[in-house]
Amino acid sequence: MKRDGATISLWQETAQDATFAGANTGDAVFDVLIVGGGITGVTTALLLQKAGKQCLVAEAQNLCFGTTGGTTAHINTFLDTSYDMIRSGFGADAARLIAGATNRSRDLFQQHVEDYRIDCGFEEKDAYLYAVEEKQVAELDKIYTSSREAGVAVEYVDRIPVPVPFLKAIVYRRQAQVHPTRYVQALGKAFEALGGTIFENCPVESVDKKGDLLHVKTGQGVLMAKALVYATHIPPGINLLHFRNAPYRSYAIAVTLNEGVYPNALAYDMFDPYHYYRTQNIDGTNYLIVGGEDHKTAHEANTEACFNKLVAHVRQLFDVAAVTHRWSSQYFEPADGLAYIGHLPGNPDNVYVATGYGGNGITYSHIAAITLTDLLTKGESEYADLFRPERMKPVAGFEAFVKENADVVTQFVAKRISAEKISGFAEIAPGEGRLVSYEGERIAVYKDESGKIYALNPVCTHAKCVVDWNGAEKSWDCPCHGARYDLDGNVLTGPARKNLQRIELEDLAKK
Repeated sequence: MKRDGATISLWQETAQDATFAGANTGDAVFDVLIVGGGITGVTTALLLQKAGKQCLVAEAQNLCFGTTGGTTAHINTFLDTSYDMIRSGFGADAARLIAGATNRSRDLFQQHVEDYRIDCGFEEKDAYLYAVEEKQVAELDKIYTSSREAGVAVEYVDRIPVPVPFLKAIVYRRQAQVHPTRYVQALGKAFEALGGTIFENCPVESVDKKGDLLHVKTGQGVLMAKALVYATHIPPGINLLHFRNAPYRSYAIAVTLNEGVYPNALAYDMFDPYHYYRTQNIDGTNYLIVGGEDHKTAHEANTEACFNKLVAHVRQLFDVAAVTHRWSSQYFEPADGLAYIGHLPGNPDNVYVATGYGGNGITYSHIAAITLTDLLTKGESEYADLFRPERMKPVAGFEAFVKENADVVTQFVAKRISAEKISGFAEIAPGEGRLVSYEGERIAVYKDESGKIYALNPVCTHAKCVVDWNGAEKSWDCPCHGARYDLDGNVLTGPARKNLQRIELEDLAKK
């Protein structure tokens, strides 16, 4: 299983072998084409197929290539946007509605595991939130009170499952955890068994509406559908939602312990960014999974240091035998704290989206699948107004910005450059990437361990921001809207559709 970075996640390495038929569809017209083969896309496809819709999943790489393969897979009835914040911003009814949605999400996981007999380590767990500083106690009390008022099962407790001194703690009952890639692969097989189609290595390049149908240009030809869902974590192209979601990187490690006593629950501190903990047994081996050190994408110069801080933090608390895996992933923080699920603004009325999950992607994936299935089969959903993407109005001048950037043309015209003329080139160490200067322009340069040079135009093809180097994942990341590219400039994650322009360097043998 490939993933959108150089690090190898625990879920990636322990995924099952899974291939999908992807049979030739000819001139078939699908009821719904789902773009993106992560947990949102595959779950939505399965629910729609069960409801009688003929569906196709188009994934640019392989299933779970993006954030699903890098999650820490907590299933919660509470969100990073706490119930007191939801009540303040959207009202008490909204808080209760979201509480009900999170319960339905957890129950749908359990139903799928039971119905399809999925061996994916799904377990119900309690989840503990604890305060270690006085200023956190008042916030914890607000979270407790608003959670109970929203109808969520929560209690005060005097013990927590991690060895951290604390002042006050609460526990949420009936939370859960899962091995995400094994779960999604099994759902993909169930979807195929119901007559659904999965195309891997099938990037979507453009969508045009002709009459009542959408003509979708892909890497495997033109596909036709009556409706389309972007389940790509953030929709591609230039859209209002790119300016209402901020991209973030989050870090995780899996460790084994010498004493063999692993926390039998989920746990979260209240720092910003916060740390989170859980245990997963995979094929007889226990792993303690710890995450944190979040930051805005491409706003941290030393991403390796984020891993180092996380490892040091865990070693202070636990007797670590080995750090077996370390990985990072990307999520998008919504402007007002709630996800955007429904019609994609600025697109035909039969184009839908699910984005802005914040740090609760696993929980939101099934909320989105439930909501989108209702919208596409019934024309309505009890959650439609709450998650409506159009709730954010375009800013002044937005339409002009979209027109200007809809088809970004790179402006760096040089095709061959003498390496001797590039300032700072010689100082780049093997395994390092850096922006260097050339005649007033910047070039994105990476030198691999053997001395091979990769040079790119650093202007992001999405909206003309300049990318920066991510040393941990060996990628070029855009600080504006989260597009990411590999060493050759190929798109790893949207919203960019086009690769970075490659620059050919002369005289490389001299360097």
